[in-house]
Amino acid sequence: MEWSRKGLARVVVTGMGAVTSLGPVDSLWESLKAGISGIRRIRSFDTSHLPVKVAGQVTDFDPTPYIEHKEVRRMARASQFAVVAAKMAIADAGLTDEQLCAESERTGVAVGSGLGGYEVLAEHTHRYLTVGGRINPFALVSGLPNMPAHYVSRYAHATGPISALSTACATGTQSIGDGVDMIRLGQADTVLAGGVESVLTDYALAGFDAMTVLAKGFEDCPEAASRPFDADRCGFVYSEGCGILVLESLEHAYKRGARIYAEVLGHGESSDAHHVAVLDEEGKGAIRAMKWALNDAGINPEDVDYINAHGTATVPNDAIETMAIKSVFKHHAYKLAINSTKSMLGHSMGASGAIEAIVSIKSLVSQVLHPTINYRRRDPACDLDYVPNEARDSKLRRVLSNSFGLGGQNACIVLGTV
Repeated sequence: MEWSRKGLARVVVTGMGAVTSLGPVDSLWESLKAGISGIRRIRSFDTSHLPVKVAGQVTDFDPTPYIEHKEVRRMARASQFAVVAAKMAIADAGLTDEQLCAESERTGVAVGSGLGGYEVLAEHTHRYLTVGGRINPFALVSGLPNMPAHYVSRYAHATGPISALSTACATGTQSIGDGVDMIRLGQADTVLAGGVESVLTDYALAGFDAMTVLAKGFEDCPEAASRPFDADRCGFVYSEGCGILVLESLEHAYKRGARIYAEVLGHGESSDAHHVAVLDEEGKGAIRAMKWALNDAGINPEDVDYINAHGTATVPNDAIETMAIKSVFKHHAYKLAINSTKSMLGHSMGASGAIEAIVSIKSLVSQVLHPTINYRRRDPACDLDYVPNEARDSKLRRVLSNSFGLGGQNACIVLGTV
């Protein structure tokens, strides 16, 4: 896959907002550097009937400083997360309502979700089947996976192009790529891009547990549950959250005097066309996505300094991702620093890639790598440098962030300093 970026707009990141179990962007980053986990025992609902009792849950979340109370009642939690994170990102970018309104048609949205407001649909379906009566007129609409994108566009006065991808765990990363293309193709000057997930319920945990992919038995030490790349890893930790980035053309950012965090150099997407839940054993889909992202960025594998890995802590996937990295980067793979944000946040599905893009950008800006915590015992199948247990100062210019989703959908982005 060869093509030229000549004549296409360069795309930069000027604002970031996040809702996570470790707080918004600055709190999140300080906690990650310190190796502090946001994985805790679930307190918001009864888990006595479940074998899994820990998660990366967002606690003490109050959307009312950002959203009118009446509107909050009509919105699924995922939509609330998305609006709050988007407003944080807009403020971080130094954009005002007046500016957004003036450039409404040149502002786009690319915000995806794997499950959207599924919990609203589940609740009202159960109520209708068991109790009957009049169904809430907002129930069906609130549960649609495109509602977070709708609400972000509404609160940002964005009437330009809009996208609401749903590619499971690849959603956040692929949405950023979608936003980049909106700007490259001249459809928008500014795009709010990212991903969100918030269906942290007993039936979601039961469903993933039935797939035998969740870590369990850590109720007394939740922070130890997620163990990416460790020989004793035993599954991922389910979580929730949201990450939103403000993307702008470099020209537009310069023109308004915006602070620039990083440049999105390239992105790549692929399909395994293999299995609903397990990566292709040879990592071919992951390999294609990484190669295409590097090609889109116009750089060689040796130009990458760091990879924010998908790193879920499932036994097969961590080994396959390691193998895929070695296939793409050859001998340079052993010179790369690789970490897993999921060691401290767990796996927030459609949100994870966007949050990890933010973390990658914070790494670029601060020239620091957060650790992969809970790395205790080396797995011969995972033999690269995973930045174990301690943060590290590092000279970074270009980074790659990986997201590999259920259904074999893969997405990667390349970020760099400007």
